[in-house]
Amino acid sequence: MNKPVRVMLSLSSMHGGGAERVAVHLLNRCDPKLVDVRLALLRKSGPFMAEVDESRVDSSPIREDLMAFEGHNSSFYRPDRLLAATVLGPANFSAMIKARRPDVVMSFLKGVSVATYFVLRGMGPVRPRWIAREGNNTDKVIEDELTGAAGRAVIKTLTRRVYRYADCFLANSHEMARGLHDTLGLDWSRVRVINNPIDVAEVQRRSRDALPDAPKRPFIVTAGRLEYQKGHDLLLRAFARSRNATGMDLVILGRGSLEGELRRQAAELGIEDRVRFEGFCPNPWAWFSKAALFVLPSRWEGFPTVVAEALACGAPALVTACDFGPAEVVEDGKSGWVVPPEDAEAFGAAMDLLLTSPHITDRLRAQGPARAATFDIDLMVEAYTTLFLEQAAAGKLAVRA
Repeated sequence: MNKPVRVMLSLSSMHGGGAERVAVHLLNRCDPKLVDVRLALLRKSGPFMAEVDESRVDSSPIREDLMAFEGHNSSFYRPDRLLAATVLGPANFSAMIKARRPDVVMSFLKGVSVATYFVLRGMGPVRPRWIAREGNNTDKVIEDELTGAAGRAVIKTLTRRVYRYADCFLANSHEMARGLHDTLGLDWSRVRVINNPIDVAEVQRRSRDALPDAPKRPFIVTAGRLEYQKGHDLLLRAFARSRNATGMDLVILGRGSLEGELRRQAAELGIEDRVRFEGFCPNPWAWFSKAALFVLPSRWEGFPTVVAEALACGAPALVTACDFGPAEVVEDGKSGWVVPPEDAEAFGAAMDLLLTSPHITDRLRAQGPARAATFDIDLMVEAYTTLFLEQAAAGKLAVRA
């Protein structure tokens, strides 16, 4: 009997985000007869650790205490963190890869992929096949991380080299695949696209949970890291200007480095008593299902899992047509409403329209779950399994050659 393909998923930690949720789904849902999935973490921490079998999780054997890279991406470039990442990051991933000898390694996001690149280059031709998975707009991320033109140029050049070296570049939206193919000069034959998996049945089941701390007034909800990318500052301005949201609350789910700044902005706008910062929420879906609107004002994305989850809950979704992903998740006017990015006035006008147009929001509520079903976990896990088997077979052929 053939042994299952050994797959290692490499991440920084299990702090809440789309990449981490995908890793949890793959660890818990892939057929162990076909693929033996493990996690390799620089730091064994984060709320998603509660959802995984820790016996299938490896973490840094060398100074794990120095592998804390949470917070805004720019903090990664502090001298102490940069030194730890460039020296200890690759050393730790190398130790975990050599100990487990996976057939396939899949790295999540740019920083971990850079570390994986240096590890695998040093292993020579007899190494695991490498899938570099990207879930964000790398150009925008780099511009957000660094202010200097020289530093940006260096990191963009390194990122291009890293992703072009990978055996397979995996994007989580077709828009991202096209955009990064053009900016990074990727080989199309190595590019694959798999949308983020949504456990529709679980999301819908948990969406029915009670919310004892819910506002007494109707509310609008958003979810995402409190960082510049997610556009919460635009949302606060839109909410403050909205004529039809004056009797409503705004619930913000998520943590991040900008929470203090956003609280100050809400106070300056005179809406602090109507804005609730709830932090990380293990069951955001209960909020989505009970909201008058779900909104995502992002400046850029990859594949916003949270939007598909909101659709599964039957929440009317208002999103921006940013690069990349939101407009690929919802069908404008059918399963969601799409407006231009970086435009608080347009976002506020759309909120006012939807809040006073039950014939539109009823249609969005009805169509959302059907759209979310196209991203259901069983379909996506099957696609990932096929990719892992494909890459493992290609690796065996390469060794024989």
